[in-house]
Amino acid sequence: MGELRFARSKNLFIVVSFLLWFPQFMYVPILSPYMESIGAQYSFIGIVLSSYGITQLLCRLPIGIFSDLLKLRKPFIILGMLASMTSCLIFLFTDSLGLILAARALAGVSAASWVAFTVLYPGYFAPNEVHRAMGSISFIVVLAQFLGMAFSGYIVETWGWKASFWIGVLFSILGAILSIFVYEPKDKITREPVKLKELVSVMKEPSLLKVALLSIIAHSIIFLTMFGFTSNYALQIGFKTSELTFIVFAFMIPHAIATLFMGKVLVPLLGEWRSLKWAFSMAAVITLAIPLVQTKALFLFVQAISGFSLGLIFPLLLGMSIDKISPEKRATAMGAYQALYAIGIFGGPFFAGFFNSLMGIQAGFYFAGVLGMIATVLIIFWSRSEVRLKALESKASESDYRKENSI
Repeated sequence: MGELRFARSKNLFIVVSFLLWFPQFMYVPILSPYMESIGAQYSFIGIVLSSYGITQLLCRLPIGIFSDLLKLRKPFIILGMLASMTSCLIFLFTDSLGLILAARALAGVSAASWVAFTVLYPGYFAPNEVHRAMGSISFIVVLAQFLGMAFSGYIVETWGWKASFWIGVLFSILGAILSIFVYEPKDKITREPVKLKELVSVMKEPSLLKVALLSIIAHSIIFLTMFGFTSNYALQIGFKTSELTFIVFAFMIPHAIATLFMGKVLVPLLGEWRSLKWAFSMAAVITLAIPLVQTKALFLFVQAISGFSLGLIFPLLLGMSIDKISPEKRATAMGAYQALYAIGIFGGPFFAGFFNSLMGIQAGFYFAGVLGMIATVLIIFWSRSEVRLKALESKASESDYRKENSI
């Protein structure tokens, strides 16, 4: 009976997780064009898009800490679903740019609740099955992103701008209701509350800071492009809103495939740092090329390369973020890592919006491409430093060994 209850609990939790993300990504491809259609300037669009990141930056760590202090996850899951529902309702019933900004910021609060989701779900599994749990819940996120974004353009073309928000509201209400019935296994919560001293020591870990900086850049690129201004540019070169679906397919399918390719082929073949170097350089070059593309077929090809390169980067950085952190501090490190990369979700669209207003929509893509180049240079420098450090450590160990044998 207990196993049946856990099976049902896992299935319900997966459905609720899907319903958290699906409404938010339902309108992502059309949000920028929608705001442009009601008179928003690129600078304001950038502020709206960046608000999603800044509320995550402000809320993720406090949610994680309070969740640990209270040893409760479910209330924060319900809060996240209610925030998602309220956000979609505001989008639906107003054309006020100020309220649209508030709605997108509230969507960031909803996304920040994902911290509680990722802590609760492994409680349904045995301790040695945590990686399997995180793999399955990560797949649900990608599936929700893909399905939400894939049909938004067609829905707008058929039923108008507000249709995506209507669907978002309905799915959010369903998610809010179902989240009330989520089962929280109390006996599985064994972590001690996060201590400020531990948090500070983890935040000073050089490996975490390096990976977090690269993740900030990577999130800046994707939230500036595919989750930002790519749809605006596509419409300018001749795509119809219904054809935005093709762009989502072109980007997201290679993006998902790259996750498997990264772990099974690229990293075993090249190692972590070289894999990152090639992925970031590819993302940088292809992003710089976007403003030069004027045909639909070539644009879809460019999106496929962009999706694949960024798909290599994110899971690799996720693993590297805790690779050198001691096991008892890895949860704290992950919370810090997620809070830090939210800077990119905020910063990329924010600065791109102003660049686009001053110099045209192409400027944002050039900005993202330059960020990718900066990341590539940092990776080359850090990887060489790591090689030199390992060489010195090897020489020191060899010297100590010779001294011991000589004695």
